[in-house]
Order: sequence, then C-alpha cells, then structure tokens
Amino acid sequence: MQPITEHTLSGFRALLNGFSQIFLQANPRCGLLVLLALCTGAPDLLGGALLGGLCSMLTAQRRGYPAADISQGLYGYNGILLGILITSQFNWSQLNPLLIMFSAGASSLLLAPWMARMRKRQWLPAFTCPFVLLGWLVLQLAGPLQLEATANAADLTHQLNWPTALSAVARGLGQVIFIDRPLAGICLLLGLLIADRRAALWALIGTSAGLAFALLQGWEQHSALAGLFGYNAVLTAIAVSQVNRGACLPVIGIVLALLLQPGFSSLGLPALTMPFILACWLLKASQRLLKQSANDCAPVK
Repeated sequence: MQPITEHTLSGFRALLNGFSQIFLQANPRCGLLVLLALCTGAPDLLGGALLGGLCSMLTAQRRGYPAADISQGLYGYNGILLGILITSQFNWSQLNPLLIMFSAGASSLLLAPWMARMRKRQWLPAFTCPFVLLGWLVLQLAGPLQLEATANAADLTHQLNWPTALSAVARGLGQVIFIDRPLAGICLLLGLLIADRRAALWALIGTSAGLAFALLQGWEQHSALAGLFGYNAVLTAIAVSQVNRGACLPVIGIVLALLLQPGFSSLGLPALTMPFILACWLLKASQRLLKQSANDCAPVK
C-alpha cells in the first residue's frame, strides 16, 4: 500500500504544479489556491480543468516524457486551460469530455518536441502556445460539431470608481483562468504571494496597467472593468520579470501585450493568451538580435 500512496501523492502534487504553471510557477500550494479560485469563482469549470490536466499528464507519462518535467507540471497547464476553455464556452454535451481529452492529450504531443528543440536548438519558449492553437481549432470546430455556445451571463454596467477599479484589478487576475469574479482573483494573488512575492507584485502591476491602458485608450469600459485587458499583461509581466531583474523590459512587455490584444478581433480570432506569447517572443528575439549584433561588432583580438 505504501508505494501506491506515494505514487498517488506524487501524481496529485504534479497536478497541482500544473495548475500553478498557468502562472509560470511550480508550487503545489499555489496550485491549490488556483483550484480554490475555480471552486469559489466558477465551480462548473472545475471538472473540465481536472480532466484536461489529468489527460495531458497521462499522455506525457504514456509517451515516456521526462519524469522531472511531468512532476513540475509542465505537461499539465495547457490541458487544464483547454479543459476550462471548452467547459466555459460550450453547454454540456457528450462531446465535451471527448474534446477535452483529445485536445489535452494533443497539447502534450505538441509541447514535447517544442521543449526538446528549445533546449537543444534555442527555440523560443512554447508557453501556452499549444493551448492557443488547439483552442482556436476547437472553437472553429464548434459549428461542424454542432456545439451550443454558453449564454453570456447578464452583467450590470458599473460606473467607474475606486471600488469597481479595484474589483477590475482582481478580475484581471481571474481572467487568466476565464473567471471574472474578484474573489477568484484574490485567491490567485494569494497563491502567487506564496510561490513568489515578486511575481505577485508584477502580476498586480500587469492587471493594473491593463485596466489603466484600456481606459486611457477609450477601449470598451465594460470589458476593461471585467478584466479582459488585464490577463495577458499579467502573464507577460510575470514571464519577463522572471528572466529580467530590472523593471524596463517587463514594462515594455506589458505594453506590447496590450497593443497586440485588440488586433485579434480584426482577424476574427479570440486573443486567448496569444498577445502574451507574442510579446515575450518579440522581447526574446530582440535581445538575441542585439546580442548577436554586439558580438559581430566586437573587435577581434
């Protein structure tokens, strides 16, 4: 019985790490608070999140991917996000679990070769790219599969004041996992504080910047107060601040993510987390080019 118990505990810890990896952390306590945010803010999404995380992890195990990566939750977060996306976008049908299992498993199959090339050939990080690509595919298949979209809950328009602004800051954190409840955002902030206080600070800066930028640009106030312009800035701020100790590049990354987000509407695609990915890629590629140019211009001794 003892080996089974240890195996179960290690699997549960890996799953919790998968939840925390949504925010680029590998901390089971942070993952537990992400779970709590789902339970308090949108309990109907919890089943899809768990199914997606388990399927992506099991696929990685069956394919023999590195155990260290699995235990760190690297093969969990894309599946979790796909499970949340499908559960939040479509009414219940018998196809929903199949879509979650298929897309979550496919996310691990996409991620593994990408990470191998990232480590051997210096590819740009995958981040949530498997989630975005497969999420777009699933959303495009909604019509042919006759999936019924969920009705948007009626939400009263709030006046802009300090309480609604603070609520919007918390919602920007919650929107990373498709929740617009301030309490969920507070749970997520607590999770980040436990995992990495610096990441929590940058997450707050990111969601606040998203709200302020959207209001200053005259973008739709309802969307701004719902936190929809905060979540990509949150992820970008956390990701860039992890590899750059100064404040300049994280701020540039936040601005890039915010500028990129509205463009997806003109393409007829939901932004999901693609602005975050592109902002990080642009910064990383620019740093590489500058470093290469500096090396080329260095005098030969």
